[in-house]
Amino acid sequence: MTEKQASEVLRKYFTKPNLLKHAIAVSAAMKHFAKLEGEDESYWAVVGLLHDIDYEMYPEVHCIKCVEILRKEGLDESIIHAIQSHGCGLCNDVEPTRYMEKVLCTVDQLTGFIIACALIRPERKLSVVDMDSIRKKWGQRAFAAGTSRDRIMAYCEKLGKTFDYMAEQTLIAMQGIATELGL
Repeated sequence: MTEKQASEVLRKYFTKPNLLKHAIAVSAAMKHFAKLEGEDESYWAVVGLLHDIDYEMYPEVHCIKCVEILRKEGLDESIIHAIQSHGCGLCNDVEPTRYMEKVLCTVDQLTGFIIACALIRPERKLSVVDMDSIRKKWGQRAFAAGTSRDRIMAYCEKLGKTFDYMAEQTLIAMQGIATELGL
């Protein structure tokens, strides 16, 4: 499936602009990390775009209902497993085994945290967010309290990467699509 096709599928299941922007941000981060690893950028981007495909319509069975939806849309089992695995320990027990799946588990929440860092700035732009501001807010547990810092840190460790590396690369990816995100 191409990124364009994945975007069309996504729009069948998403009506909320913030969910769409989240999917776009995660997709950009996934594509960026694929490029860094010499992997298939389009494949990783599709996984990022579709990772929350069931969330808006079926939040009570998130990462479960996606199997039916993605099979109906003709996606292969490796994409379905990757998407399911980002719910491991939250809403299912599908273990992320591939590097790409662990990146998804990391950037899923990290993109939201970085967006929150941009939204508190007077400019409300990703271009003014830097690692100093991310680190400062990271240490403030009340800021973006819904972000599971422990989960992000656990996946950074599983990837063998530092938080700073993952956050900086995610920020770079998101800054590249700031206009699409309205930031």
